[in-house]
This record gives sequence, structure tokens and C-alpha cells, in this order.
Amino acid sequence: MLNIESCIDSDTSSHSLAEQMSHLRTTDSIVRTSTCLTEKVNYPDQIFINAAKIFQGIHRKKPPDRMLVNYGGDLGLSSPDIKDEKSQRWSYELAFSALKYQDLLETILLISGFYHSQELPDEMTSLVVVILYDFQDRKFHPRYISHKDEVIEDVRQVETVLYSYKTKLAAALAKCRIKHSAPTIEYILPEVVRKQEQRASTLPFYAWINTAKTSLTEVLNTLKKEGFTKVDSPSDLDGYKYCMDNHCQDLLIFPSHLKEEMNNMEMFIDYKLLFQEKSHNLAVHSVKALLSMDDDIIVANPCPGFTLAHMSVLTNPSGSNIYVCGVKSESRKEELMELFTSLECKNIKMLKESFTDIDPSDPRLQKAKIILLLPQCSGSGVSDPVEFVLSEHGDTALLQDLSQGSVSADRLNGLAKQQLSEINHAMKFSKVLAVVYCTCSVYPEENEHVINQALQFQMEGVKEQPYRLSPPVIPLCSSVEIISASNKFYQMEPSDTCNGCFLAVLTRERDTSESVRNVLARAAAKGLLGGIEAPKTPKREKKKKSKTVPKTITPTSVAQAKITDFLNRENNISGSKTPTSNQDQNNSQKNLNNISVFQGKNQSKQVSSPTTSITVKHTHGLPPKGKVLEWQQNAARLKLEEKIVLKPVQIMLPPVMAPYYSTQPPVQIRGPIHYYHQRWHTGARSISPKSPTLSIVGKSKETPAFTILRHPKPWH
Repeated sequence: MLNIESCIDSDTSSHSLAEQMSHLRTTDSIVRTSTCLTEKVNYPDQIFINAAKIFQGIHRKKPPDRMLVNYGGDLGLSSPDIKDEKSQRWSYELAFSALKYQDLLETILLISGFYHSQELPDEMTSLVVVILYDFQDRKFHPRYISHKDEVIEDVRQVETVLYSYKTKLAAALAKCRIKHSAPTIEYILPEVVRKQEQRASTLPFYAWINTAKTSLTEVLNTLKKEGFTKVDSPSDLDGYKYCMDNHCQDLLIFPSHLKEEMNNMEMFIDYKLLFQEKSHNLAVHSVKALLSMDDDIIVANPCPGFTLAHMSVLTNPSGSNIYVCGVKSESRKEELMELFTSLECKNIKMLKESFTDIDPSDPRLQKAKIILLLPQCSGSGVSDPVEFVLSEHGDTALLQDLSQGSVSADRLNGLAKQQLSEINHAMKFSKVLAVVYCTCSVYPEENEHVINQALQFQMEGVKEQPYRLSPPVIPLCSSVEIISASNKFYQMEPSDTCNGCFLAVLTRERDTSESVRNVLARAAAKGLLGGIEAPKTPKREKKKKSKTVPKTITPTSVAQAKITDFLNRENNISGSKTPTSNQDQNNSQKNLNNISVFQGKNQSKQVSSPTTSITVKHTHGLPPKGKVLEWQQNAARLKLEEKIVLKPVQIMLPPVMAPYYSTQPPVQIRGPIHYYHQRWHTGARSISPKSPTLSIVGKSKETPAFTILRHPKPWH
């Protein structure tokens, strides 16, 4: 409350006051000339009555010891008489303006002597305040009255009395401006409110393209025919220009001064372009990004009809239903149904129950996988509080706090408590996999704190998969406009091009029974896969595989068994018939070990013949090249010896006296057998097809000492 005594200077002469008022008028003229101001609206009488009723309910009530102006009771009617959207906006704008300057207007009434000299009932004080605001805003000029407007006697009476006091009222206003050194009365407001008003005067408006009725190309061509020019940034909007939003491809941005004119354009009349707050557009696209085939959506709070229609247009191809909770008024339901019929939205279903009163096991909502939470919030990030309250059907009591640029702690705690209750209830839906939470607030108490408390609360004995924060599927623009915190919250600060908003997405893992296979099966049943069969269940695949795939025998085990059998037989023969040195025995065992090592490294190799293929690879940690070549030579010799033994060749051995333990009759040995280090020439056949004799090739000077066995058709 302004100090009235400080505004009255008894030493100020009439001449000095006149000079100061002349200076203020000059300064005021300069300020208003330099700013782009719209033409003043000549409100009809009914608007003043409606504004007085709204102001009576939202004005700041002061303690008895500080109350200088008494507002009495109500004006006899429970609610204002609103005829259309324009009348509603005018009524709330006038009431909100009077609320912002309540202290100033009360001071003017007291300084001028109007309040104590007029015998008006206290119940008409609200009407006096709203008419006084409009009177000073018109520079104390009389209002233009249309003969078509309805005449209300109370309005005309108050207006006549105020006009008779116009000089004293203007002098009282000038004293208050001198005290605050304010070129205009806007400078008396808190800085936060003044900046908010400046943003609201230049804030562009957003419109989304209804792809159910038109296309982006058609809209852009129509705008071009209407004389619009496309620019790259919202900061370049001027005149008949527009730009594309950098977050959503179906969102266009237009200058603020064209809103009334574009309301009469054919595209807006035919619902091809529709107005929508950008924060809601971001929330709708976040829901669309999380949606799967046949997933239903729960909208927990009543929101603007255009927002619901936008979600319907985006989700209709996926076969989703949208359940809107809390539509209790029949008139509101009929209004929405009429709008949805005009927009051809058929997948929206409205529920009377409040969201927190709905049982999570409600059979109507068992296919719901996503919940959109647009809870009632303070709207502290919005530049135009009146537009926010009207479009969101919010609590008009919020205007009382927003008129001073801050929200009281009690109101903020009450809002946060309700928001936490709603998000906790959303987490109780066992079939739901994602919750999208969006506000128009800049206070952490309504944003981060609510999300963190909800995540902490769910950890206390929840049986389902826990929720976790996920980044919204939205491309980010410049870091100046958006704060993308490391905790995956998405926040936009208020600016000259958009309102502030907060967005958080909570997700959890889809149940194993609800896999991609089931989604594809449902899509195939609807004929959306173009004849592609849905994948079979893992049990059938496993059963089919067990019947068709035989057991595989490792080639390495077969080769190893043959080599071991050959060496055992050779050792038995040489040990009993031909003396061999310990060195030869050690070499044989060494060759066996070396072969085993390299076969272990190459178990994936296939064997195409009984002869084993030994492949040596150079890898880190293996022996040097010379050692590898020695192993290769020994392996080649063993393979040749194995092949010789396996061939049916008759060998006559001389009789010996040593005992021979065998079930077969003894074989006479003609003479000892001498073994040679042997090899095959490249391309030569080791065994002649015409002779049973064996071709033994000795060392040759023309060939190197170590030659690797080659085959005309290498094994793979």
C-alpha cells in the first residue's frame, strides 16, 4: 500500500505542480510514441460488470489495520455473464489490470477525495476501481459509447461521477508518478511484472498444422499466396512473416499483432491451423515418440481441446485411444465433443472421474501404456497470465499472485502436494510404461522436486519394474534458450519468443510378455505388415532346430584319435622288433603335443578327407618361425606315415623269438623296416594307381630341406 501522506506535499505550489504535470505529459508522450501500442478498446457496459465481479473475487484483502478502502460483499451474481471468448478475455484482462494497480488506484481515490465524498455503497467499490483504471488509461477522456450496446445504470452512474472528478484524479495520479519518478504507471510495478508485460506485448503465437485436413506443403503454399514470407528465426518476425519451429515440424510461429486478423483466415476457420501453447505441443510430441501399436493414452487432467485434438491427429494411425479424465461438466463435454466432431477426432473418450479417483485396475484402461500429466501449476513461466488461466481452465486465484510477480509459499506448497499425488497415482498403473510430466512453471518445487520425490517414493516396496528418468525425444536448440540439465530434465526459460516450460519423461522396461513379437503379431493381424509373417515363438523355433540340426562331431577329435592310435602301434612295433633311441621316442611325443596345440587353435577348420590338415597361424605368444617350420615338417611326416600304414600293403617280416601278444596268428618278418624322412613333390602322386608299391622319395639337393605338403585342391 502506498503511503498517502508521503504523496501529498503541502509545500508544493500550484505553479510547481502544473510544471511537473506538464513535464510528465511530455515524457509520457515520448514513451508511448516510442512503443508500439494497440488502439484502446471501448469496452461495453457488460464488460465492466463482469470485470468488477472477477476483481471482487481475486483482489488482495488486507488486514483491518491497513485497510483504507472497503469492498463490501459481492455484486449479487455468482459468476460473470460471459457471452463469447472475446468478452471473456476482455473481462479478465480488465480485472487483472486493475489487480496489478490495486494499490495505486486506491491511493488515487483517497488523495483526490473521491472515496470519502461520494455516497456509493461498498459493494460498488470494485466497479469504481475497474472503471477508474480504464478512465486513466484513456488519459481521462470520455468513453465512446455505441448505441448497440446494452445500457447498465450502475456503470453509467459511476462513470459520470468519476468524470466530474477527472482533474483531481489526474493530479493525484501525477503526484504518485512524481514520487516514484515513473514516466508511465508501468514503472510503478515490480520489475518482474514489468518485464512480463513487455514479453507479453511482443510474444508470437504458435499454430499447429492439422494433417488430418491438410498438409505442410498446402499450408505453406496458401501462406505464400496470402503474402506471407518465411523467415529463419522468431526474432525476425515482422509484418506478414512466419517461421518454422525448431522443435516440432508441424508447428508454425506468427507475429503477435496478426492473431486477430488470422482468426478470420480460411485455414483457421476450417481448422487446418489451430492455436496451441508450445509447451503442450512439446508434451504431445513426447507422448507420440513413446507410443507403440495399439497403446492407449491417459490424459490425467482436462486440457485445452486443441491439445487433445493434436494428440488425436498424431496417434490415430497407431490405433490408440485417448482417455481424458475429469470432464465433469456436461456443458464442457458437449463443447469438446462438438469440437472433436468438426476436427474428425474419433479416438478421444472422456471420463467424469478425477484421475486420482480412478482405480488402476479399471478394465477400460488396461491397454493404456502412457500417461500425460499436465497438472495445475502456478504458470510462473507464462508471459500472459490471463491467457494461461483461460486456456488451462485454471484457478483464477493464481492471478492474485501473478499480479505481483511471485507465488506465495503456501500456494506453491499446495500445488506441489497435488502434483506429487497425481504422479504417485500414475505410477500405480501396472500396465503403464511411461509418464510424461509437463508444467509452465519455473519453480523447482513444482518441477525437479516433485519428480525426485516421486522416484524416491516408488522405491519403497514397488513390485513392478521401477521408473527412471529418460530424456524427452525432442531436438534441442541453442543453449541460451534451453537448459538441458544432466539429470535429463528439459526446461525452457521465458523469453521474448516463447513461454517457459518444464518437461520430464519417466519410463520403465516393457514386460517380457509384451515384446516386439506380440506387437508385430497384432500389426500383422491388422494387415499393416504387407503380408510379412509374424515371428514364431522361441519354443517352436527351438523345437524345430532340435529336430533338423544333427549333432556335430569335431574334426579335431577324429584326427587326434587317429594320430594317437598310429603312434601307439608304431611304438609297440618298434619297441618289440626294432630298437629305437630315447630321442626318437621323445620326438614322437613332442610331435603329438605340438599337433594337439595347433589343432586346439583351429577347431573351426573342416576335414574333407581322412588325412588331417594342420594349419599354423602366426599369433602373439606363439613360438618363433623356425620352430613352427620344424613342427610343420614333423606334422607332414606323421601324415605320410599315417597314410602309409592305412594303405593295404603286404610286408614280409622275418620271424623273431620275442613274444607277441595278439589274437591274430603271428606274421613272419622278412627283414627290418627302415624309416626315412620323406616328402612328396608338389603336384606328384604319392601312390601309383597301377602298382601297389610305395614311392619313397629321399632328400634332393634341388629342393629345400623343409617343404610343406601341398595339395592340388587345398582343403577349406
